[in-house]
Amino acid sequence: MKIASILYKENDFQRKKNDENLNFADADLVLGFGNCELISLPKSFNDIKEKFSKAQIAMCSSAGEIFSTEVLDDSISLVAIQFSSTQIMTSDVNIDDHDSSFKAGVHLIDSLPKDDLKLVFVLSDGGKVNGSELVKGMNSVKSEEVLITGGLAGDGTRFEKTFVGLNGIPQVGKIVAIGFYGDKLQLSHGSIGGWESFGLKRTITKSKENVLYKIDNENALDLYKSYLGKYADELPGSALLFPLSIKLNEEQSIVRTILSIDEKNQSMTFAGDLPEGSQVRFMKANFDRLIDAASDAASNCLEMNNNPKLALLISCVGRKIILGNRIDEEVEAVSEVFGRNTTLTGFYSYGEISPLKPMENCELHNQTMTITCINEID
Repeated sequence: MKIASILYKENDFQRKKNDENLNFADADLVLGFGNCELISLPKSFNDIKEKFSKAQIAMCSSAGEIFSTEVLDDSISLVAIQFSSTQIMTSDVNIDDHDSSFKAGVHLIDSLPKDDLKLVFVLSDGGKVNGSELVKGMNSVKSEEVLITGGLAGDGTRFEKTFVGLNGIPQVGKIVAIGFYGDKLQLSHGSIGGWESFGLKRTITKSKENVLYKIDNENALDLYKSYLGKYADELPGSALLFPLSIKLNEEQSIVRTILSIDEKNQSMTFAGDLPEGSQVRFMKANFDRLIDAASDAASNCLEMNNNPKLALLISCVGRKIILGNRIDEEVEAVSEVFGRNTTLTGFYSYGEISPLKPMENCELHNQTMTITCINEID
């Protein structure tokens, strides 16, 4: 397994890290994460396709690109992989061709051959797709031993439209799955948030899938605005500062963040479902805890795989906004855990896909640092 990292910016390949002398024409897979405007340009895809002529190319738009230990904007961070024995199969769907995100998830996984499948890495449109329903659909048809990870494409803090593509120019509404096959694959994953809960436990009393109307029989949007205070006029972007924690059971909670608000219907649309009857609490950021959580997510990976060659990092746009000019610190914290022999790449997203516990069914997360590690053993 050989890996090379390449940075595409200003219509050119500007930087590369290719310590193993990977012949770009021999790459089996290229993953790209980049700025919306740049990644949706025909020239960008054509340049990448010309350089990696034999590779399967999967790309998505981001709210920031991770290239080694840097977090960048206005670029495309690329990682090229040549496998020794692992096989790659892909599938893609357009959400407009399906009645629901659940059905899109079912079709996405059913389109992949099942024999010897070990990992499915998913890149999904981050605006039109209900991430919770997508993962439910994928979980409903996957084999128990298959790991599913990935994330929802981003669009900075604009929340207008996102782009995903497979072997073509990235488009709105696309969902891509990459299946990894083979006995030589060594996999691990980790996903931790680091946010602090505050205030009373409350109950969702009116919602429909990922649209929230009432909490404790109060108008949820008005209640949210009261918590935001001076930030209320900056919705929906400011809601990234105060996500919701939803309790799944006595031990586990997941985080949900707002994608949009509807003043007319007095509702809020989240990146994942908020079932009626669920207990929720508001959350806020603690700088040091966010960075520590990134480090802990990497440590969890090492417990499963002590020699990862590639780490795919998907962190939330909300973390990027909160950390501001300290954003590189969470990537650096991951790098310190893995060491110099692990290549880092990834992006800032509108939602992260990963199991809560090792190798279980995947969940949709918000506001986490989620890591997928890949290696081939001899």
